[in-house]
Amino acid sequence: MPRAGPGRPTARACGVEYDVRQDFPSGIYRFAQVPVSTWTTGDVFARAYVRWLEIQRSVVFIKEQLQAFPVATASGGRGALEARPSGRFPGEGWRGEICHVALTDSQGRFARYKIVDPSFHNWTALALALRDEQISDFPLCNKSFNLSYCGHDL
Repeated sequence: MPRAGPGRPTARACGVEYDVRQDFPSGIYRFAQVPVSTWTTGDVFARAYVRWLEIQRSVVFIKEQLQAFPVATASGGRGALEARPSGRFPGEGWRGEICHVALTDSQGRFARYKIVDPSFHNWTALALALRDEQISDFPLCNKSFNLSYCGHDL
C-alpha cells in the first residue's frame, strides 16, 4: 500500500523517496527505472528543483527506451473481465500518484470505476506548508504546489 502523507512531488521535495514506478513496478518499469528525484528542504525551491530533476531524468529515460525499443506486432484483445473482482491500479503522474479502482458486476462489466488524482493528497500538504505564514506567501507557495482545482489532473 502507498504510504500516507502528502502527494509525491511535495513529499519528494522533503526528502521522501517514494515513486509508484519503483514501489509498485508494472509494464516497462519492471525492467527500467527513472531515478527518484528528491530534495530535503521542502520549500518552494525544493518543489521546483524536484520538478526540474524529474524532467531531466525523464528525458534521459525516454532516449534510452527509444534506443532499445523492440519491434513488436499488434496482438488481440485480452478477453472479457472476470465477474465481481476488484482491482487497484496505482500509476505515477506528473503531480504524483494516480490511483484507479475498478469493480465489475456479475457479468464482468464495469460496475464502478474511481480515479483519485494526485492533487487530492496535496491539498492537505499545502495547508500545512502555509500554517503560521503570512497571507502574502500564499500565491507563491500555492503555485509551487501547482494543484488542480477541479481534480482532473490526470
